[in-house]
Amino acid sequence: AELPSLKEKDIEVTLSGDILTIKGEKKQEKREDKEKEHYHYSETYYGSFQRSFRLPVGVKADSIDAYFDKGVLKITLPKTEEAKEKEIKIKVK
Repeated sequence: AELPSLKEKDIEVTLSGDILTIKGEKKQEKREDKEKEHYHYSETYYGSFQRSFRLPVGVKADSIDAYFDKGVLKITLPKTEEAKEKEIKIKVK
């Protein structure tokens, strides 16, 4: 997930049953005080989001890993051994 301008502390990843949820909140304030020009300027940006995904059968829930770096959240969902597909070679005639 691309989450530009967010920090790790602004993101929450949870698993409840087979539902993986990503939540985040962005808060930013900008203030300027110009005594010589006699004005005060203040802007506040904020917003939150939440996205949920149903995980497929065969995911090792206790081995899910999340890594956040430079605005990109990467979540790894390892499969159980039973869920891994086995490759079968088919002879072409």
